[in-house]
Order: sequence, then structure tokens, then C-alpha cells
Amino acid sequence: MKLSEMKELLSREEIRLTKSLGQNFLHDRNQLQRIVDAAELKTTDKVLEIGPGLGPLTELLLNYSAEVFSIEKDARLVEVLRRRFGAQLRLVHADALEYLKDAAQDWTGWKLASNLPYSLASPILVELAQTAKPPDRMVATLQIEVAKRLTAAAGDDDYGLLTLLIQVVYEPRGWFKIPRSCFFPKPDVDSACVTLVGRKTALLAPELRPIFVRVAKRAFSQRRKQMLKLLRQDWPVNTLVAAFEQLRIPASARAERVTLEQFAALTSLLRNG
Repeated sequence: MKLSEMKELLSREEIRLTKSLGQNFLHDRNQLQRIVDAAELKTTDKVLEIGPGLGPLTELLLNYSAEVFSIEKDARLVEVLRRRFGAQLRLVHADALEYLKDAAQDWTGWKLASNLPYSLASPILVELAQTAKPPDRMVATLQIEVAKRLTAAAGDDDYGLLTLLIQVVYEPRGWFKIPRSCFFPKPDVDSACVTLVGRKTALLAPELRPIFVRVAKRAFSQRRKQMLKLLRQDWPVNTLVAAFEQLRIPASARAERVTLEQFAALTSLLRNG
């Protein structure tokens, strides 16, 4: 869908875009194709798309996969999508984050490919990553600052809680910047498309994930404080000291210097705490 076609459709349908819904539609064909390529779609794949808008990415996804399931919050756009794609597209009118929380769906074998609403990008990705059976791959367009956090490593300025909650399930496979001019209307922030691939070998057993989340949230609750002192609010100090020594984590270490693997190992040691 060209920019001129997008504007003509919006005008014909008398749709005024809403900033609060993060409605900045990606129209550049080359960038849309790069997203599809990053998803590495096969004709047997099932794809989850959140926030399809007018459907420029949806159209490509339908051409490359077996099934596309789209979640759109704006009722006006839902009607446009239904007229455009009909029964070819499985479409739900819902708030995506609420839908994902309420629907206990098995996403095994699915891939996410979406131009996500900026304000909900992080919560949506965390919700999908923390579900019992997450998608095999997630390719998402979002704010460039969020992309940096998703792909960061220990010691990086962008390394934090979001990094851990995503990377415990997914390996980052890089990102590419998308210019503001590729969107309509142009957003106020820079964007990037990030690729996350599910880990073939799990860092943690599924039953340990709640403990991992608890450890990570407490460790990053006050970024500049020593991690050991923060964790003392939830675990016995003797247990923590022994675990830190076993993992060779300095007692003075802050969370931003502790690797994902060390967090996972610490979770295992604290499982009975």
C-alpha cells in the first residue's frame, strides 16, 4: 500500500488517526518486506499480527504464510480490514494486551510479525515471552530505545529488567532502523525492527520462571544499589552470600553487571528461598 493509497483510504473512510492508539502506519514497501524477511516465513507458518492498522503488512504476511491472526483495537480499522481481506484474515477486535492476558493460547509454532503500538510494545512482548507456550520467533517494529534494551548485554547502558524478561526466553538476532519518513503520520521518535528467536535450549525450567521474574524485578528495583542488599528483602542473607560466592558474583555488584546466565543460575540456587 503506497502512501497515496493510504491517505486516499483514510479520507474516503473519514478516519482521523488517534495518537493515543499509537497509529503511525508503516507504508514503505521496502521496510515492510524487510520485516517479512526477518520473520523467515514459510507457507506452513502461522503468524500473529498486533495492530494491523490498514493492513499493509497484513497483505504481505498473507502472501507468505498459511494463516494470519490479527488483533486490532480500533473498530473503524477492523471494518476496513474485514472489507479488504474478508475470510482470508482471522481478525479479532480487541485490546491486544488484555486479549493476550485473558486468552490461554498455545503459541507454539507461531511467529509474531507486527508494527507494535509504541506505548504497548514492551508489555506485549513480555506478556508473550512469559506465557507458558510463547511464539517461536518475534519480529517487532517499535521505538529504537526499546530495541536497544531488548538486545543489550550485561554492562550496557540499556541492560535492565526488560532485557532479562525477554532474553531468558529469546535470543536477540539484531535490529535495523526504520526512518520516520516511512510512517504516516511521522512519529516523534525513531523506530527499529528487532528479531527475537526462541531459545532451543532453555536457560530455566518453566516452573522457575516466576522466581526468575521475582529476582530480576527486585534486583533492578533500585538500579544504583547493590544487588545483594536488595535481594535481602526476599531471601536470607546467608543463602544469598553462599549463592553469590558460588557464582562468583561480587557482593558489591549491581544488577546491571550481572549476566543473564548468572541471573538464571542464581534463580536455581534460590528456588527454595
